[in-house]
Amino acid sequence: MSTYAQQMQKIFAQYEKEVTSEPANLRVVGRWAMKKKLWQPHEENILAQFANDMANALREEYRTDSNGRRYRSKHAVRDIENGKQISFWADIDKAPRSHMERAFSQRRKQIVGDCYQLKNDVDHFNEKRGEEPIQIVLDFTDDVEEMLFIDGLKQTA
Repeated sequence: MSTYAQQMQKIFAQYEKEVTSEPANLRVVGRWAMKKKLWQPHEENILAQFANDMANALREEYRTDSNGRRYRSKHAVRDIENGKQISFWADIDKAPRSHMERAFSQRRKQIVGDCYQLKNDVDHFNEKRGEEPIQIVLDFTDDVEEMLFIDGLKQTA
């Protein structure tokens, strides 16, 4: 039995085979999949879509503190409940410290994971193409310092 993600991957592969292998808008793929009866929304999918839409909206909610720092106001902690991954969201100004410690730790791990995957992707591309390699710097210290300076939160030394 394949997972839902594997089923979705098969639908995309079928779309590529039957329609186009060009870059695809997933809404177009979705319409095509529903028309071919390869995918139909279920209540759980609708709730998942709501949760996804809500999470995206909460990620975009920012405030500015008295020091002029723009900060994200809502933070999630992922956990496993009844064998399923779920997210618990809280406001940074009201959440218990334990929630925020876990949220920050999980976000850092996510960033590390993204950098790891980016390095693998770049290395693969560079090896396959045999052209001048694309260079990716994964030390963000200077980038963060520059952004703090631009936002007026740090003075030059």
